[in-house]
Amino acid sequence: MRQILDFCSNWYFSKENGGAAAAFAGDAVTLPHTWNAKDGQDGGNDYYRGTCWYAKKFTKAELPEAERLYLEFEGVAMTADVYVNDQKLAHHEGGYSTFRVDITDVLQEENVIAVSADNSDNEIVYPQKADFTFYGGIYRPVKIVAVPAAHFTLDYHGGSGVKVTPKIEGSSAEVTIEAWVTGDAKEATFTVYGADQCPNCNGISQIAAVEEGKATAVITIPDVHLWDGIEDPYLYAVKAVLDSGDETTVKFGCRTFSVDPEKGFFLNGRSYPLCGAARHQDRQGVGYAITPEMHKEDLEIILEMGANTVRLAHYQHAQYFYDLCDEAGLIAWAEIPYITRHMDTGYDNTISQMTELVIQNYNHPSIICWGLSNEITASGGVTEELIANHKALNDLCHKLDATRPTTMAHVFMLDPNSDFVMLPDIRSYNLYYGWYIGEVEQNDEWFDTFHKDHPEAVIGLSEYGADANPAYQSANPTKGDWTESYQAVYHEHMLKMWKERPYIWAMHVWNMFDFGADGRDEGGKPGQNQKGLVTFDRKTKKDAFYIYKAYLSKEAFVHICGRRYVNRHEEVTEIKVYSNQDTVTLYVDGVEKETKTGDKIFKFEVPITGEHTIKAVSGDLTDEITIKKVAEKDPSYVKEGGEVENWFDRDDEVVREGYYSIADSMATLKQNPAAAALVGRLMEQAKKSYGDVAQAVQMPEAIQRQMDMASLKSMIKQASKAVTPEMVKQLNDALNQIPRN
Repeated sequence: MRQILDFCSNWYFSKENGGAAAAFAGDAVTLPHTWNAKDGQDGGNDYYRGTCWYAKKFTKAELPEAERLYLEFEGVAMTADVYVNDQKLAHHEGGYSTFRVDITDVLQEENVIAVSADNSDNEIVYPQKADFTFYGGIYRPVKIVAVPAAHFTLDYHGGSGVKVTPKIEGSSAEVTIEAWVTGDAKEATFTVYGADQCPNCNGISQIAAVEEGKATAVITIPDVHLWDGIEDPYLYAVKAVLDSGDETTVKFGCRTFSVDPEKGFFLNGRSYPLCGAARHQDRQGVGYAITPEMHKEDLEIILEMGANTVRLAHYQHAQYFYDLCDEAGLIAWAEIPYITRHMDTGYDNTISQMTELVIQNYNHPSIICWGLSNEITASGGVTEELIANHKALNDLCHKLDATRPTTMAHVFMLDPNSDFVMLPDIRSYNLYYGWYIGEVEQNDEWFDTFHKDHPEAVIGLSEYGADANPAYQSANPTKGDWTESYQAVYHEHMLKMWKERPYIWAMHVWNMFDFGADGRDEGGKPGQNQKGLVTFDRKTKKDAFYIYKAYLSKEAFVHICGRRYVNRHEEVTEIKVYSNQDTVTLYVDGVEKETKTGDKIFKFEVPITGEHTIKAVSGDLTDEITIKKVAEKDPSYVKEGGEVENWFDRDDEVVREGYYSIADSMATLKQNPAAAALVGRLMEQAKKSYGDVAQAVQMPEAIQRQMDMASLKSMIKQASKAVTPEMVKQLNDALNQIPRN
């Protein structure tokens, strides 16, 4: 019989690169653990990246009696070496996948295991450059797996040894089960049953001979119960038993899906528009070392929003979370951390990480595509080596899995007409019009143009978003102000854009949660990317969360926006309500003010004089906030650096007739060498606030021309505290001394 033992307690840890001795002289820890839980999310781009050591003593008597014993690591970031009793047994490159080590032959009565974990900068293992923190550590659980000498293979790229491929034929499913066997077993018995049933209830069994290390069976499920997304995520299971006594169970789902370039995503033959979010796995104060309860809370928040899809970015996520997606019916995009910067010396690592991703996750019905890379042309453009690497990955995915398409998330700077765009089976773009560049309406224009020019190509939106600190509020939100208010307005537009374009195969907002990006220093929270619809600690759902809920969720609700915008200086304030109901009635201080009929967004104009209680009602649903009139704008609602209108007391302080100023477009300023030099120095300073990723980005000429159409004033408004009001005034004064040609 197979036995699994938790092996997470009684470890020791040291940041010193001194082997087991250093670890035992360090701190006692319980796994999962990361050494970057604090410094990886406090800003400064200075979190510790290097080789650290973990060690643990154990006796042979503590382990199950078995013919073979494996150590199973679910995630060690980023490169790991494993020693048992001073013998090096394994080297693993890749911080997000499972790997196992057979320790049977080196065990003694008293044993020491030592593991080096290395997240240092290198040119071999991805990721090396990206807008998130690469936390180091043994940050997922470690287990002992005890099996007979003849067992389902545990040595092949961290997989389960069992591969299940359902094929729907009318009302039935033909299920092909392939199992790989290590050792001298003669036959395997496979039993298929509903995962909600006991293994011996209503099962369909078949015995298969083990020939040349493999057993194969084909079992037909009559009147198959389909895995049907969030509506009905029904799962089956295969119980696989060898005559040696080894036993394992894998779950699977029976479903069909397709993607049409005109009509979008289809599940089980019906249109199933995909809208959801991307997810990073870290959490504030915890980093990657999250608990099952935290995983489950993430899933529950995603489901509360009404999402039916999740992009699990930018690496392989925990098996537990893929299991949760299966059980909840979320459509999942899975990918490897081949991101931002192509490394010619990293080819082998992309192949090994993709192999592990596909083999370890093949049986998950939630996963419908394999992501080859993310924004990989951002810092180096399209090269022959990069194309060759992607072709190899594309072919590998098709070889390992003939049932799912490949995809890529292209950076917005990549020319949509590039042949590289069409390399995967389907594709999506990361677009940030309305935040980093341009206006939000340009997202509509981009998709309309792409679809017109490439009607045969499946296209989606894999990233888009706007940073928001919930502390920042505005009655007149504008791009770059970092307010919760602007983020909500931005996403109102993006959802409308998606709803009007059924050919967008999937839309994944960036991001579901704020996440650690130690290179960032902006928006009042150093070390964080704040594009999340929910804060890093998962405690605050920003207003934008609820516009998604209005579009996507069937759970009836009303939500009043601006509950953190308490102190209001305007005479008449806008009260905005999000709801998936048809009518909303507003009460002010207990008195009915107005009833409006609408579609998801309800706006009311309310005069304010003092402190007021605002209540929104729709049937039995209610929501309530308190606001109060103040004489002047509350400075705490404005990000450090101030608002544009606060840089100068009067508009005539900006523009000097016959001279340059920050009101000029970037294109105009670039035409004058002196003005261009001044602007260049400021932009380099501002660029630093976006971390080292921004330093590597190469902007194509066409995109740069779009950016240059904007005024310098609008560009620097979005910059972080790296550009202060004093710097803006000094720059404008200097530009005011340069006469126009």
